[in-house]
Amino acid sequence: MADIKTAAYVCKGCGIGERVDTAQMAKVATKEGKMHLAREHDFLCSAAGVQSIREDIDKEGVTHVVIAACSRRAKTEAFDFPGIALARANIREGVIWARPDTEEARETTQEMADDYLRMGCGELKKMKLAQGNPQTGHAKRLLVVGGGISGLTAALEASRTGYQVVLVEKSARLGGWAAEIYRRMPFREPYAEPQDTGMDELIREVSGDANIKVITNAVIAKTDGAPGQFKVEISVESGASLTEEIGAIIQATGFSTYDIAKLPELGGGKSPNVIDQATLERLAKEAAGKGQPIRRPSDGGEVKSVVFVQCAGQRDETGKHLSYCSGFCCGASIKQAMYFKDVYPAVDTAIIYDDLRVPGNGEDFYRSAQNKGVTFTKGKVTSVEARGDACEVRFRDLILDEDALAAADLVVLATGQVPNSGVNIDIPAEETEKMEVKPVSILNLAYRQGKDMPQLAHGFTDSHFICFPYETRRTGIYSAGPVRRPMDMAQASEDATGATLKAIQAMENAELGRAAHPRSGDLSYPIVQLDGCTQCKRCTVECPFGAIDEDEKTYPVFNESRCRRCGTCMGACPVRVISFENYSCDTVGAQIKAVDVPDEFSEKPRILVLACENDAYPAIDMAGMQKNCYSAFVRVIPVRCLGSVNTIWITDALSAGFDGIMMLGCKHGDDYQCHFVKGSELASVRMSKIDDTLKQLSLEVDRVISHEVAITDMGRVPQLINDYAAKINEIGMSPLKGFA
Repeated sequence: MADIKTAAYVCKGCGIGERVDTAQMAKVATKEGKMHLAREHDFLCSAAGVQSIREDIDKEGVTHVVIAACSRRAKTEAFDFPGIALARANIREGVIWARPDTEEARETTQEMADDYLRMGCGELKKMKLAQGNPQTGHAKRLLVVGGGISGLTAALEASRTGYQVVLVEKSARLGGWAAEIYRRMPFREPYAEPQDTGMDELIREVSGDANIKVITNAVIAKTDGAPGQFKVEISVESGASLTEEIGAIIQATGFSTYDIAKLPELGGGKSPNVIDQATLERLAKEAAGKGQPIRRPSDGGEVKSVVFVQCAGQRDETGKHLSYCSGFCCGASIKQAMYFKDVYPAVDTAIIYDDLRVPGNGEDFYRSAQNKGVTFTKGKVTSVEARGDACEVRFRDLILDEDALAAADLVVLATGQVPNSGVNIDIPAEETEKMEVKPVSILNLAYRQGKDMPQLAHGFTDSHFICFPYETRRTGIYSAGPVRRPMDMAQASEDATGATLKAIQAMENAELGRAAHPRSGDLSYPIVQLDGCTQCKRCTVECPFGAIDEDEKTYPVFNESRCRRCGTCMGACPVRVISFENYSCDTVGAQIKAVDVPDEFSEKPRILVLACENDAYPAIDMAGMQKNCYSAFVRVIPVRCLGSVNTIWITDALSAGFDGIMMLGCKHGDDYQCHFVKGSELASVRMSKIDDTLKQLSLEVDRVISHEVAITDMGRVPQLINDYAAKINEIGMSPLKGFA
């Protein structure tokens, strides 16, 4: 490391100076932290405080700064010093607000403050200033795959923001399903009547936009590269092909309708007068064009009665059909019932439902249909049978608790949305071969992890549905619309707008060498020392984002522009040759070693808490803000993701005499909350193997534990810490203290 000059600044504000001896802390920074400068200030975040730091940077040549004040999550704009390495020691939320203001607690509160400053000094000296990714891409064109309402909206929003767009649609015309329907559900007040779709105008606007290049009858043949530097090969039906340089990608490939032929018990595929909602939309559109009412498909006869069957092949608990609710179907049936009532009020229209869900419209749309004479019956349809040109609908009336029968000229099954996601990389190829309809790749990614994006439980395209909608595990590639989750037109438009904003952010960050969210703006990137690499491939396999490939000698090749800077590769590496300039095994290891661990006779245990910076650490901060006190014996180190935790930190802490180690990460599983998708899960798998090591060291397995924590757990986290402190007290001090 080049010559550096370090400085520590201790703030007295927000009550810090009243609770701890800041002069003593300044001495700790100088003597034990080995800082070149150590200063106190009444309010560091004030203009005068910030100016004092800037003066030291300009006049004293300070290159590395540690600030002992509030949490690293606070005052980030005030403490922004470009070109300077910065560490934060959390004295406010992490010490004085987390401890009772009593004389008895003063000693341990001071010990906490001193330790956090030592830890900040230790971290700072191992940090380098992140220089940014040198392999930047400069392409600013957005590729939108899919020409339905989601794709059209995304393209138009990007163009309005000043970006060029390439829009690829596999069919001959734009519009998708939205262009096929007669009317759409109301998306603005008074939510009373079906409204014009607006698709013709939207298609004209996109087609006439000079910033949007529309390619129809085309598919993606290959996608390679990274944000800001994707190279996409497009194959056109005519046989022509072209290559486009792309900055970011939005997959808006929509959905297919569930095949009613799979519902013979409901008359699907058995009678022409049993149709799905999509077919009724086409019939309604054709009838309106001719100025006629909707006719019965079998013979063109008059429709005097129509029954809508909700949840047809949806919310199925048997595993035979779709297990989820598609959300839009209830509103669509209400809208379609009005098609009949608005033309001929005497038509008998009945909607048989289990639960009625009309998101976005409140009860207004439902009430409007009731006022027009639409009948709503809570029931469960058991069968639909053809009787000549009519049908008999048998159902269980759930209000009257009795079997019932309804005759209908037309039966409409509210089937669900099946996403057009492409190939599911989590399904083995041999299983794919057995499928009736084999999936076709949409993006044809040249990634070792697979041709398409990972899929969620029901085949919907990967997206971080809790923390970052539209976000996928392929950096710079976003999903929007019904391919991401079931939704109606209004939701699809909103979804596409959000995905477009994220795609723009990704392109801009890529050009600047910065990470995409959640560490948006981070200039660090993984650096590997190949001479120490054992080619174990753990980093390659465990990277959640497909950012690591292999060269011809099977050494890892890092694609920095795909990297999210989670550090999962660093946690996976058994020989610790992967690091970031400002976050490494050494920066965390230095913090662990900087803690003053009392001897075994002091009755003051030390517990290391490794807390995810995305959920657990904010929860701990907010616990302090709410004055939810916890044990003075913990020392908290925020980590980028629990997936970045390397086992060497566990070994270092135990060897240093720590009595317990608590890891706090995000929830993992199907309904994961991990900001880096797989990090928390991978950490759980790794740490499950720690027990054998603990036993070999004659240590209790409870010396290392982990918990799933949500950002809202500001009340639960202090209790977890206090309970664990009590457990450590029960177990006793670590026998390794004497050897530390």
